[in-house]
Amino acid sequence: MDSAIGVIDSGVGGLTVAHELMRQLPKERLIYLGDTLRCPYGPRSKTEVKKFTWEMVEFLLQKNIKMLVVACNTATAFTLTELQEGLNIPVIGVILPGARAAIKFTRNSHIGVIGTDGTIRSNAYPNALKSINGDIHVSALACPMFVPMVEQGILSGEKAKNVVEESLQVMKEDDHLDTLILGCTHYPLIKDTIQEVIGDYVTVISSSEETAREASTILEFRQLLYKGDRVARHQFFTTGELGIFEKIARDIFKTSLPDFRSVIIEKAVIS
Repeated sequence: MDSAIGVIDSGVGGLTVAHELMRQLPKERLIYLGDTLRCPYGPRSKTEVKKFTWEMVEFLLQKNIKMLVVACNTATAFTLTELQEGLNIPVIGVILPGARAAIKFTRNSHIGVIGTDGTIRSNAYPNALKSINGDIHVSALACPMFVPMVEQGILSGEKAKNVVEESLQVMKEDDHLDTLILGCTHYPLIKDTIQEVIGDYVTVISSSEETAREASTILEFRQLLYKGDRVARHQFFTTGELGIFEKIARDIFKTSLPDFRSVIIEKAVIS
C-alpha cells in the first residue's frame, strides 16, 4: 500500500523512532510532525496533551496515512486508547514495546523508568510492565530537565552530564536496579550520558527499535506493507523553528536529510 506511516511527537525526540522505522522499513514513506512550538508536553495537563495530540493527528490524516505511530510517551499515556478507538487505521505507541524490551533484558525483575512528569504521573509504564509480569518491581522517576535540554540541542558535554547526574541521583541509589527504560523518546539522544551516569551494570532500554518492529509486524499482518521498488521520500514537519530541529536530525540520521518544513497545524497550512 502506497500511503505513508504517520509519526507524531512533542518535538525532536520522536526522530529516534522515525530513524528506526526508516532502518527497518526502508521502502516505507514517513510523514513526521514534531510539535516543537509547544514542547514539552510532560508538565501539561491531560486535557492539553489530548488536544495537541488530536491537532497533530488531524493534520496527518489529511495526508492519507495508513498507520499512526505516537512517538511521544506522554501522548501515548494519555491518548493511545482514545486514538485506537477513534481512528480506522492501526495506531501504536511507544510504551508497551518499551516495557516488553525491558522485561526481556532484566535479570532480577528490578526495572527503573525515567520520563516526563506526565508520563510518570500516568503510571503507564508500571501498569504495562505488571500487565506482562506481575512480579516486576518498578522504580519510576520524573526528569523534567531532560526534554528542554535536548530541545536546545545540548546532547553531550559537561552541562549535559551535570543535568543527568543531578536528575538521576535518587535512581543511582537503588542497588537492585539492573534495567532502565528511557520513558521519553527525547532521552535516547542523551543515552550515552545516561549510561555513563547510571553505570554499565544497568541495561538502558530505548523503545525505538521495539516500536519499529511492532509497526512492521502490524503492517505485515494487515497487508499494508509497500511491495514496490520506489525510493521512499519522507516529509518532516515541525511547528517551531527549523534550525535546531534540522541539526538534531542531522546528528541522528547521519545521511542526506529528508524534506523539512515548518507548519501551522491549527490551519494545516505550510508556512
